[in-house]
Amino acid sequence: MRSLLILLAATTALAQPARQTQSSNTTASLRGVSAVSQEIAWASGTRGTYLRTIDAGRHWIPAQVPDAGGLDFRGVVAFSADEAFLMSAGPGDQSRIYHTTDAGQHWQLQFTNSNPKAFFDSIAFWDPTRGLVLGDPIADESGQLKFQLLITTDGKTWTPIPSSPLPSALEGEGAFAASNTCLAILPKDDPNIWFASGGKVARVFHSPDRGRTWQVSDTPIAHGPDSAGIFSIAFRDPLHGVVAGGDYKHPDQDGPNLAFTSDAGKTWSLSKLFPQSYYSAVAYDRKSLTPTAKSLDEDQAHVRLFLAAPKSLYDFRPPKDPTRISPPRKSTIQFNAVSPYPSGGAVFVGPKGSIGTLP
Repeated sequence: MRSLLILLAATTALAQPARQTQSSNTTASLRGVSAVSQEIAWASGTRGTYLRTIDAGRHWIPAQVPDAGGLDFRGVVAFSADEAFLMSAGPGDQSRIYHTTDAGQHWQLQFTNSNPKAFFDSIAFWDPTRGLVLGDPIADESGQLKFQLLITTDGKTWTPIPSSPLPSALEGEGAFAASNTCLAILPKDDPNIWFASGGKVARVFHSPDRGRTWQVSDTPIAHGPDSAGIFSIAFRDPLHGVVAGGDYKHPDQDGPNLAFTSDAGKTWSLSKLFPQSYYSAVAYDRKSLTPTAKSLDEDQAHVRLFLAAPKSLYDFRPPKDPTRISPPRKSTIQFNAVSPYPSGGAVFVGPKGSIGTLP
């Protein structure tokens, strides 16, 4: 694995089209990020914080949702410079969904979780009116542990997806609200839903029909302790996907932390990458997802992947080894989450307002 050391500084402004950090103007811990275009992106994090750029990161403007200073916004999905959804994670009524259509001048509280044992993990959208939220397992009417799934079909109201078709969660199984990427869908009209778990097991749940039926598959990703499992899942088409994770309490532990599927998630093959580390997020480069790649596995398709780890970013173009991009040893910059730009490249966010980009 090649290693490329670059100088990263939290206050570096956008000055050149190279690997760099950007000034976020906040010290909040950021775990949500959503790139609308090369110019427009949103991020979210602790203390009820959200931030937005409309000039490719030259200026990030942080703000706080009114009366939400105690919330941790682990997920953000944006559709324009004006419209975005925020998801907060936390026990019970700390798990909420907000929406703005005027760049944050006003926020509508759309949903508050009333179950004290509930905990939201991830939010995703097919389009501005159709979206999903995933929450940790809670007991259903029959007493079985089932992951919580909410759906909206109008961008305003949220209703539970019936839990009866869902396979039961195992004791000690949950999802990780680490980067808003433990839930995966494909855009527009694709009916597939995937989400990933960790803890005592590391499994992938898949519905091919928007939640009417489900299958669940084991993966070879490291699991066992509550701090280990799959933290992120992404699909580039209905068949080909990737899961990434590990043990966040032992971030330098070498795998198995990365695996691929070519059958919609029924089976998973470990990456040959060595050594590995804990990865909190993985995403496909959207520019590299050409129609000819859909029938090819990772090594043949030459699709590009981005991986976020606490101390490094990875620019991965199988079958080549990934480029590892790390800040200086004394730097406090770290990364939790990643969102790919539509035209190629990605933006990463992390603790203490860290923001970095890869072209």
